[in-house]
Amino acid sequence: MQKIIRQLAAEIKVREEQVRTAVELLDGGATVPFIARYRKEVTGGLDDIQLRELEARLSYLRELEDRRESIVASIEEQGKMTDALRVALFHAATKQELEDLYLPFKTKRRTKGQIAREAGIEPLADRLFENPSLVPADEAQAFVKAEKGENGDDFTTVQAVLDGVRDILSERWAEDAGLVQNLRQWLWDEGLLKSKRVEAKNENDPDVAKFRDYFDYDEPIGRVPSHRALAVFRGRGLEILDAKLALPVEPEPGKPSMAEGRIALHLGWSHAARPADDLIRKCVAWTWRVKLSMSTERDLFARLREEAEKVAIKVFADNLRDLLLAAPAGPRVVLGLDPGIRTGVKVAVVDTTGKLVETATVFPHEPRKDWEGSLHTLGKLCAKHGVNLIAIGNGTASRETDKLAADLIKLLAKMADQAGMPAVDVQKVVVSEAGASVYSASEFASQEMPDVDVSLRGAASIARRLQDPLAELVKIDPKSIGVGQYQHDVNQSELARTLEAVVEDCVNSVGVDLNTASVPLLSRVSGLSASVAKAVVRWREANGAFASRQQLMQVSGLGAKTFELSAGFLRIRGGENPLDMTGVHPETYPVVEKIIAQTGKPVAELMGRAEMLKSLRPELFANEKFGVITVKDILGELEKPGRDPRPDFKVARFNDGVDDIKDLVEGMILEGTVSNVAQFGAFIDLGVHQDGLVHVSQLSHKFVNDAREVVKTGDIVKVKVMEVDVARKRIGLSMRLDAAPARKDGPRDNRFEGAGRGQQMPRRQNEPVAQSAMASAFAKLQTKR
Repeated sequence: MQKIIRQLAAEIKVREEQVRTAVELLDGGATVPFIARYRKEVTGGLDDIQLRELEARLSYLRELEDRRESIVASIEEQGKMTDALRVALFHAATKQELEDLYLPFKTKRRTKGQIAREAGIEPLADRLFENPSLVPADEAQAFVKAEKGENGDDFTTVQAVLDGVRDILSERWAEDAGLVQNLRQWLWDEGLLKSKRVEAKNENDPDVAKFRDYFDYDEPIGRVPSHRALAVFRGRGLEILDAKLALPVEPEPGKPSMAEGRIALHLGWSHAARPADDLIRKCVAWTWRVKLSMSTERDLFARLREEAEKVAIKVFADNLRDLLLAAPAGPRVVLGLDPGIRTGVKVAVVDTTGKLVETATVFPHEPRKDWEGSLHTLGKLCAKHGVNLIAIGNGTASRETDKLAADLIKLLAKMADQAGMPAVDVQKVVVSEAGASVYSASEFASQEMPDVDVSLRGAASIARRLQDPLAELVKIDPKSIGVGQYQHDVNQSELARTLEAVVEDCVNSVGVDLNTASVPLLSRVSGLSASVAKAVVRWREANGAFASRQQLMQVSGLGAKTFELSAGFLRIRGGENPLDMTGVHPETYPVVEKIIAQTGKPVAELMGRAEMLKSLRPELFANEKFGVITVKDILGELEKPGRDPRPDFKVARFNDGVDDIKDLVEGMILEGTVSNVAQFGAFIDLGVHQDGLVHVSQLSHKFVNDAREVVKTGDIVKVKVMEVDVARKRIGLSMRLDAAPARKDGPRDNRFEGAGRGQQMPRRQNEPVAQSAMASAFAKLQTKR
């Protein structure tokens, strides 16, 4: 364990004692949010990012140690352990290195090399390699058998014996861990990933055409961006593309390849026209072509996929975090509209607490075209319930429904004017409806709204997403929220683990109202399982609102450990103790009592008094259990009690008259919402049914390596329209508002052709680029969503 702690400390760049304490806490059942927030003293201030990394690496390194012990035991049992091998196994830093070292000792099916060794040919192989001046045919005569072996093994000719020499040497070299690792690293640095269309596939087939960029493609494998790697692997899986690992330079016919040259160099052998050199050269070629080329390709493809998946999962996780921590509209009455054409627009009104109070269905679009009737119905609902916010799903007929909402706002203003009342400020917002249908059909939705039609539940969910995105989106499987790239192509268990961690961190960073939170939201709180969350809600329903955090101890199944892990993240507004609405943990209430005694002010008067609190010296209130770091956190909480770390709610205002891609004109300045972010650029919802792309080179006047340095999902930004291709639904945008639109009469810059959604523009990202290429990039991206 000390070895693991030492390695973790080196990787995360912290002290060993910090790692040891964190590991002990994790092993004791503490959660990452709890350790990051309430155990800073003992971990030396490790944050949630460091702790997540530590948690993941701890699991890997423990598996590595278990595998190391198993391999050592196996080799010792075979009686083949040497001091040098033991040292090599001890220092192996990855599972791959361990398996490379173990390869010669693995139990495997009977190989040609083993058969030749059993026939006694190994001494000949050793002799010829050690002394190439010997004549192979002459030396082989002594090893020729008079007849076939019992198992049909045939070494009755000189050529068969020499083939046995080849099998022995090539198998030995292919199991040389140093050689294998040398070749693998060389090809990762210099080899090429190549792909081409499978000849039997029709390139005009729409499903095949999606992969047109990879019909004749090659790129250094170690530098292939995540999105391109996953695109090639997807095309390969669909049997549309052939993909292979290619050498940096293909050999001339009859000449040895660069890989064979590196094998020879590793072996310390070179061709010197000695009698056995031709045979050894054939053994070297056989080692590469038969033994190592395919296995090396398999290993490097696995590495490429693993690294590509890590990037894709990180992109999904980052976008999910931004979406979950988007600005809440707060306690406002919201009208939710789930757009539809023939089936109508589903309508739901939720009150300030998120409770569904009324539903309806209107038919403003084809085939009924009941625009006026729809406005009348919606107007009555708004007047009846005091609606001041309209949420519109971004699915089919979203833009048409957005126009309906605009007319509704005008109607409400007219109604107020006629009644001689001040106009109510009603705003409309287009929101992502990703995952709403999944929620509508879920068991929890049926429990929340048992007598409501499935289609209408989606409208309620859309409305609640504005009030509190976090509280609503936690009800949905994170993978169904749809802010990732290639999410179905990556390791699903790792994706789920990462996304669950993101949700847990987001929920606990914001805090949860104990008296209003749903079961799904409570179950994401540190320490609370789904069963305990249900028990909390049952207690609340039976006994009324919680008056204090201490009442949690009355909940069945919630013991002292669970209370310790969860209490600090649960909020009670208007309870018996004002501290219960803050992030101050109950275990530190005695510290607050010392502060009260020092200041002579009750806690209610202390809260929010920033100047007074900043004048206090934290070291005066520290003790053996809770030091200065914890006291500083307590004072910070008292300064801004119950603060929400999320930004203020803002609404993007789409331009009137810009309802469709056909309405866009180059040079227009528009406001939009960032709908998704990848390393190579950001996608902007302009309210025209088709997201536009701001390539990373157009995000800022300064060099930008990753789009997330500038924008995140949910941001409201101003963009300039640089190019519009209506036929191919391509919109190129720029956040450099002084940028000039694309020249249509100028030469086309083809360097960026082939970049698509989920693909990074190659080469220097902030070079001047043709805006036509940027629009092309976005459209091709649709094939990968």
